[in-house]
Amino acid sequence: MVSAAVEIQSPAEWSSLLDATKIVVVLFYSPSNAASLEAIHILEHHSQGLEGHGTVLELAKVNVDELKAIKSAYSITQLPTTMLFQNGKEIDKVSGDNIPRLTHLIEKLKRAVDSAKTEKASGSSSSWKGAALPRGYVDVTDQVELNRSELLNVDTDTGGVRVLFSSEKPSALSGGKATAKDWVESDTDDQLLLFMPFKSMLKLHTLQITSLPPTDDDDDEAPMRPKTIKLFVNKPHNLGFDEAEDLQATQDIELSESDWNKEGTASIPLRYVRFQNINTLVLFVVNGDGDSEKVRIDRLRLIGESGAARDMGKLEKIGDLPGE
Repeated sequence: MVSAAVEIQSPAEWSSLLDATKIVVVLFYSPSNAASLEAIHILEHHSQGLEGHGTVLELAKVNVDELKAIKSAYSITQLPTTMLFQNGKEIDKVSGDNIPRLTHLIEKLKRAVDSAKTEKASGSSSSWKGAALPRGYVDVTDQVELNRSELLNVDTDTGGVRVLFSSEKPSALSGGKATAKDWVESDTDDQLLLFMPFKSMLKLHTLQITSLPPTDDDDDEAPMRPKTIKLFVNKPHNLGFDEAEDLQATQDIELSESDWNKEGTASIPLRYVRFQNINTLVLFVVNGDGDSEKVRIDRLRLIGESGAARDMGKLEKIGDLPGE
């Protein structure tokens, strides 16, 4: 079931969302415009029951009073304005208080979601994998609750948290230029803190990390791959950096150059007995593998088993920071 529309906080977050999600509906609004608020309610109500939230479908809203750059980029002159995107391309737009046209857009949205689900079920999806899955286990990355995830110390000029879980092949491997930076980099130093709550109780067997920094060894400012990582399970919210430094980890990880395959992916086996029945995971990148002050991650994959769905209403969400 699709939850409430995501409030976009920055142009970088919007670009990341478009890049990471197959189908996006965005509503441009102003809190002072009654028709805008009614349109948000209609959109959220009529999208109830649609599956694929987070990777196939995302609802979003943009406050034009706060994010004028996005408003200008799409030439928004009337409120509310609703736009439907598929694979990053605009396929429909409704300007002004036009309920019949909005209803038509919602029907088009439902058909697009049904088509995406059929494509996924038939195995024709172009989902990219950085490494083979361990025998007997499946990719459970889609169990990450993206709206409640939090990434700290992220450079907002790069992608947001959602790009980490994209099923698309990283642009660094595609041979062409990406329309947006589909990776994350740290900001003030080489540390990152990622909080991941799950939709169901998980048993995790393997963590796959893809990192594709530039290959120019002469550039001291180029981001690095992660080297030292700490994992923590079942925390109710994200940790602080000092707390993560001092706290005993569920598992400590030390990566070397030989751990990365030709796709830039390291498959990290987890101590399976310690990763049973978990509802959240905190990933702390302690440092990178060189002297730069930035570390880079392109993709994350969680491999294991999923169980019973959780009551997400009981999970506390903290903060509204860049990169959420």
